[in-house]
Amino acid sequence: MKNAFAIVTLSALMATHAMAQTPVAPADAAASPSAAAPVAPQEEGAESKVDAKAEGLPKVELSSDLLYKLTRAEMEFKSGQWQGPYVTMMVAAQQTRDPRLARRASEMALAAKQGGEALAAIRLWRELAPESDEATQFFLGFVVLTDKIEEAEPIFAERLANAPGGARGVALFQMQQILSRSNDKLYAYSMVTRLVQPYLDMFEAHLVLAQGALSIGERERAIGEANKALAIKPNSELAALTLAQVTGEPEAANKVLATFLQKNPDAVEVRGAYARLLVEQKQLEPAREQFLLLLKSQPDNVGALYALGIVALQLEDTKGAEQYFKRFLAVLEKSPGDTRDPFKALMILSQIAETRGDTAGAIAWLDKVDNSASAGYVEARLRRAQLIARGGNLDAARKALTEIETDDPASQAQVLLVDAQFLRDAGYVQSAYTVMENALLRFPDNPELLYDYALLAERLDKFELMEASLRRVMALAPDNQHAYNALGYSLAERGLRLEEAHALIEKALQMAPGDPFIMDSMGWVQFRMGNLAAAENALRRAYAVRSDPEIAVHLGEVLWQKGDKDEAQKLWREAQGKDPKNEALKSTLARLNVSL
Repeated sequence: MKNAFAIVTLSALMATHAMAQTPVAPADAAASPSAAAPVAPQEEGAESKVDAKAEGLPKVELSSDLLYKLTRAEMEFKSGQWQGPYVTMMVAAQQTRDPRLARRASEMALAAKQGGEALAAIRLWRELAPESDEATQFFLGFVVLTDKIEEAEPIFAERLANAPGGARGVALFQMQQILSRSNDKLYAYSMVTRLVQPYLDMFEAHLVLAQGALSIGERERAIGEANKALAIKPNSELAALTLAQVTGEPEAANKVLATFLQKNPDAVEVRGAYARLLVEQKQLEPAREQFLLLLKSQPDNVGALYALGIVALQLEDTKGAEQYFKRFLAVLEKSPGDTRDPFKALMILSQIAETRGDTAGAIAWLDKVDNSASAGYVEARLRRAQLIARGGNLDAARKALTEIETDDPASQAQVLLVDAQFLRDAGYVQSAYTVMENALLRFPDNPELLYDYALLAERLDKFELMEASLRRVMALAPDNQHAYNALGYSLAERGLRLEEAHALIEKALQMAPGDPFIMDSMGWVQFRMGNLAAAENALRRAYAVRSDPEIAVHLGEVLWQKGDKDEAQKLWREAQGKDPKNEALKSTLARLNVSL
């Protein structure tokens, strides 16, 4: 349910319904409030006071001594010290009664991850600015995270009592949001139960109780409270979504949302949640119907357009997917204020064009990912270069790589990696090796570069360098199964240290038991060790997972050695049909003097 109902948290639902919120207290003691401006120093000798324009701030002469202390504290803090500057700010705050100095002290303690000192500064900040909602929010956040949670109760009670009628619902949600961070969920829920008693005629109170009950595992109580909220306000999408969430079962949630939609067909948020839940349950056709209904009422709903594109792809309706993604992009282009990144839609449209053989169209879609600030910019540029290389224009593909603009070292390494792959695939193994060698001078500890460097070294018969590079990958990335597999397979292929090769491949297989290529390596090392039955078993399992030509070559040779030459030749013919230029197949047939 948590995956299907990502929006059904109170904070998300509040955002969905555009409810205004005051700043939320920090989630942990390392959080920091926004930058403050405690005192604005002026030239020494000028007649100046701490800015007192803001209501309630004290009028304090900014003496040269105070200016010096504050300036020195800031300089020391910037140099990495925190304790002296913190004390200076706290003392100055107590002497001047300026809450901005207390706030600055809290910032310093928070930056230094000193929770106790931060809380002391926030207490002082709140004392000096009792009307500051921000100071109160931070204070509440801290006491809730400590064993002082009981200090929050009178503050919450006062805030709820003083909230105007129209804002009390938001205040209830804010309270629940802060208390949800408490480690003592049971105490937090008991506090909520006491605090909402005067407001049980409000549907928001029961939604807060429902969320609290769910947090302590009281699902039945949560369902009861959500039902009470819905009874008070039968057309509340918020109540319906909460009830669907707390049911805990997809089928029950479906029923809740479907029933609500029958009575409230214009409920946009509920319909969107219902459609997403159906997708989560692989009910794609019903999900598409719901998204279409949503689109009917909101033709420019970019979320529905994107979702319909994804559903169409899953239903293998490529034409429909293409139409929806194009509309998604068109609507997004007309909405300059929308911050959604079109990258994924552009990549999908490029893949659709590529699938139907329209390489130029595929590249045209990738060209639209022209914003280097986009999260997918480098990926799109690399894919563009790969399409050019696939078309046979190696020089143009390599030139496209040089035009990629990125300051990210990982992305720069990826560009070099792809460049070497282009050269390798074109048959220029030595040139690819040189590119990779130079890349490692810049990025010596990049596991991806080291891995491909090792494979190129092997192709040039630099076996010692290959092994050293793969072992370096193992040291840098111990969970990289490909390095263990590559070294184990190389040893097996050359008939060396077979027990060690078996151990390496076994370790890789433990990391990725379903990988057909590692299964293939296991079958091959078993073959080299003379264990034909074990080899056949491993290779058959690998081929069942993926009917790759190289796996077919290996399985065929095992069967040939076992005397089953007809099935071996059948497998080799299948491999030849898939990849007529396969070097492993050619060398195997030549070595065994077999013609197909």
